[in-house]
Amino acid sequence: MRLCMVLGAFIVITLINASFSAEESKHVPSIGGFPMRHKIEKNVLSKIPIRGASKNHGSNIGNYPLTERSNKTEEKNLRPSKGISSVQTSGAAPLLPDRPVLTIKIYEPGHLNKEIDIKRICGYGGKYLKLLILITSAHSHFTARMSIRHTWMNYGRRRDVGIAFVLGRTTNASLYESLNKENYIYGDMIRGQFIDSYINLTLKTISLLEWTDTHCPRVKYILKTDDDTFINVPKLLDFIDGHKDNRTIYGHIIENAKPHRQRAYKYFLPYHQYGGSVYPPFVTGTAYLLTGDIVHELYVHSLRTYYIQLEDIFTAVLVQSLKIKIVNAGSFYNTRIPFLPCRIRNAISVHDIKENEIYDIWRKQMDSTVKCN
Repeated sequence: MRLCMVLGAFIVITLINASFSAEESKHVPSIGGFPMRHKIEKNVLSKIPIRGASKNHGSNIGNYPLTERSNKTEEKNLRPSKGISSVQTSGAAPLLPDRPVLTIKIYEPGHLNKEIDIKRICGYGGKYLKLLILITSAHSHFTARMSIRHTWMNYGRRRDVGIAFVLGRTTNASLYESLNKENYIYGDMIRGQFIDSYINLTLKTISLLEWTDTHCPRVKYILKTDDDTFINVPKLLDFIDGHKDNRTIYGHIIENAKPHRQRAYKYFLPYHQYGGSVYPPFVTGTAYLLTGDIVHELYVHSLRTYYIQLEDIFTAVLVQSLKIKIVNAGSFYNTRIPFLPCRIRNAISVHDIKENEIYDIWRKQMDSTVKCN
């Protein structure tokens, strides 16, 4: 009798586990949040063409032929447990292969959404949101985040504006707990599954595209910026009101730039990631504005594009492939300018700003006693 009962219980538990496994396999999860709006399944991604080898595009990267054998080699080398970006310590650079690799092999989808105030950042999937500002930040930049919270992030209180920071994860337990506490208080930090490091900026950009595609698919415009940048939100909203384009990215455009091949250089890019002698035109990553109708397309195609560690070049390759329009906007300075009230009020973005300087710029922007022509 006891033997029959034990066998019966074992069979029931096995059937329940099988049912849960089958259900979970239907979705790619966004950890702590909702299932992804667009399911990234093999049969879906297989319909997205992998861009072929070309001398002037990042997809060629060294004209590396993607064969069955090379796929197996990549899969062997790219398991998370073998030292790819998802398991590096926060202070270390990820160990990327010395040959082209598809981004889907190293990008781990999902976010730590437990402490995020999603309704405040983007309620109703962005239905009533004109602008979502996503600020890339590093774990140690607490002071920079606080200076932004105290100044121009106040515009996030508007019903038509959402603002949040974007970070990766860390293997440092004490730092992890500090970030949890910070996010519990402010609820404004989106944290992806990639390890936060400079060489993973491309993964950070993909992560913010995924989060927007999942939680804010109806937003009209998205501004991607950095935590050392001052954003003049009223000027940006006026800019949006004067532009009604679709499938467009606005920013400061760089043309005819050449790759740096010296490994010691900050913007070094190896031949196997980009084989061309000149980059395609690109908007600098400090601050640029996207129309909401391209977010899903950019996210999905990014996974089937060969990885480039410079995020603005990676984005440029995507934009060129997808025939998305880029428009130069003079108000995106993306550099330091004199901190004069009228210069600041005419700028959408000012880059390379220290934490204490943001307060000074904010005060000069809000000073009603200064009149500008």
